[in-house]
Amino acid sequence: MDTEGNTAAIRRNLGLRIRDLREGQGLSQYKFSAMVGIERTYLIDVEKGRRNVAIDNLIKISQGLGIELSYLFKDVDRPA
Repeated sequence: MDTEGNTAAIRRNLGLRIRDLREGQGLSQYKFSAMVGIERTYLIDVEKGRRNVAIDNLIKISQGLGIELSYLFKDVDRPA
């Protein structure tokens, strides 16, 4: 896979992991985004893999989910 395609796949996988973890805790996008202090539209783009998410926001997301930052990245570079 080329670098650009690989990067897009990793963003998509990361977004899916965030969405799955958020939904697993019964949190809506609206409630979660307000809880962690990021815009809901930003969260939507992150979860869909359309946004190159900033590390500061990844920290907010991981803390809001009550997980270690490294857990967000577990296996996101592997093909779906």
